[in-house]
Amino acid sequence: MRYADDALIFVKSEKAANRVMETIVRFIENKLGLIVNVEKSKISRPKDLKFLGFGYYYDSKNEKYQVKPHLTSIQKFQRKLRKLTKRNWSVPLDYRILKLKQVTLGWVNYFRISNMKKAMTEIDKKLRSRIRVIIWKQWKVSKKRIKSLVQLGIPEEEAKGLTFCRKGYRYIGLSKVVQRAISNKRLKQRGLLSALEHYLKVHTVI
Repeated sequence: MRYADDALIFVKSEKAANRVMETIVRFIENKLGLIVNVEKSKISRPKDLKFLGFGYYYDSKNEKYQVKPHLTSIQKFQRKLRKLTKRNWSVPLDYRILKLKQVTLGWVNYFRISNMKKAMTEIDKKLRSRIRVIIWKQWKVSKKRIKSLVQLGIPEEEAKGLTFCRKGYRYIGLSKVVQRAISNKRLKQRGLLSALEHYLKVHTVI
């Protein structure tokens, strides 16, 4: 029989940690007859730990450690979002938004006990920029881009200025004109889920 249960034990000092480690290992191996994985078992400070995708940081205001998604977990989430927002992925926008929603819901729900408001704000910002670029690319030709911007409330001269500026996609996605035309509100109406808004809705304090 194999056991794959992981656990963290928090104590106040390194001396106490060594004592508890010795006691726990002795109990598990002598009383339960199991073998402790010495490679995974270690004494460490909370800020240096990664446990089930979570990391820890010290909250000086409340004088205690708090949980957050580990940096590698955030990076993995961002890679998934980038993969789903590749410009050369030829799928309907609605399908792309649906897949983004599924990934975001699952990730945020899993880490809902974490403090990650700042991280979700940055992820939302980057994701919206990439979606705007996708929409811009779908408009394809200059005439279509100008017409679409005007329909979305942009003065014609501004629309022409952006269309013929010859800047790269990154500039387009971050431009104020495109942000006004394809606003956060319009993206939400289209179905794009805000990671921050969902996080604030499901966040659980432990």
